[in-house]
Amino acid sequence: MTAPPEGTPVWADAMFADPEVAKAFYGQVLGWTFGEAASELGSYTQALKDGRAVAAIVPPPPGQEGRSAWVLHLATADVAAAAQRVRAAGGTVLMEPVRVGSSGSMAIAQDPAGVVFGLWQSGDHRGFELRDAPGSYGWAEVFTRDTAAANSFFPQVFPYRVRKIVDDKVDYSIYHLGDAPVLGAMGMGPDVPAQVPPFISVYFLVDDCDAAAGRVAQAGGQLVFGPMSSPFGRFASFVDPQGAAFSLIDPGAAEGERPSTVEVA
Repeated sequence: MTAPPEGTPVWADAMFADPEVAKAFYGQVLGWTFGEAASELGSYTQALKDGRAVAAIVPPPPGQEGRSAWVLHLATADVAAAAQRVRAAGGTVLMEPVRVGSSGSMAIAQDPAGVVFGLWQSGDHRGFELRDAPGSYGWAEVFTRDTAAANSFFPQVFPYRVRKIVDDKVDYSIYHLGDAPVLGAMGMGPDVPAQVPPFISVYFLVDDCDAAAGRVAQAGGQLVFGPMSSPFGRFASFVDPQGAAFSLIDPGAAEGERPSTVEVA
């Protein structure tokens, strides 16, 4: 099997102070089941949909408890070289490259605005076993107050082409690998509270966004935005009971024509 192109989203995981609460929540919302906790990897536990790996959860190391957040990991053939590109582009390497047994090698980085993301050089673990299907990863967006800076930074780390939506009312860019869209970048408007830091919003696919929003509420999550329809699907954004932001989208409920874009980088 060939390696995914450099910069491809290949995995998502999150630290939760109470993993059992996280399991119950995402199990109810997305139908996830969970594998055995890997004690040698800090009780890292894979989430499964129909028996295939779609994400993972892990408790924080002692003394590093904080707000939970989903982290998107981007593929690289050389994690050390990618970390160097992060620094050269003005970003920060929060966790230096480290070998994770036979699974692969990883690092954690952030862009100049503070958007955190992972770098993943695969070994035995190649990433999502299921994606672009209900209950699995489908899309992600860099949610930032400075899309111009993000549009400059990320193409210096990965071979992204950047296309911007032609719409004065929307500050949205799409990162492409070749002709394939792989990541979005959305400007945080003035309605977003100042205390909300920039982050990557991970989207999981569902069959019915409104029904899924109901499950989120029943499971103790909080609606932040939506559901609303768009040319890309009907979507909504949430915060789970432990503070991790995420979004849900039903691509089958897309409405309207997709907007035109222009290449900017």
